Amino acid sequence: MNKHSLSPDDLPPSQLTYLDEMLLENLDEVIGKYFYANCGRIIQVLLSNCQWCIKTNSCGLILIIVCPDREIYWHIINAIPDVAKKLNLFSQRAIIRLCPSINKGTLWEISVREIPAYR
Repeated sequence: MNKHSLSPDDLPPSQLTYLDEMLLENLDEVIGKYFYANCGRIIQVLLSNCQWCIKTNSCGLILIIVCPDREIYWHIINAIPDVAKKLNLFSQRAIIRLCPSINKGTLWEISVREIPAYR
């Protein structure tokens, strides 16, 4: 569909309002709660040892996980196929962004579509 063929009332707003931002934050929070509840006990324990959140944007969902240490980081890496399976229930275009603690490694980002073990 050509964006220019739409009437101005049918186009998205050029700027987000405060209410739009609040609704997006609420959406992220609710999706995060359902995602966590859908995960198995092992993934829940791993996530509870990290800082994590879900962010929605025009491309889909991003699960951001910040690991406190290398051990948790590697446990999360090993659980990525299971995490992707649960995240895929909410968006097939979801991305997992795994962040090690500061100065302890490199940021790792992968789309759930790219995970061979998940397929």
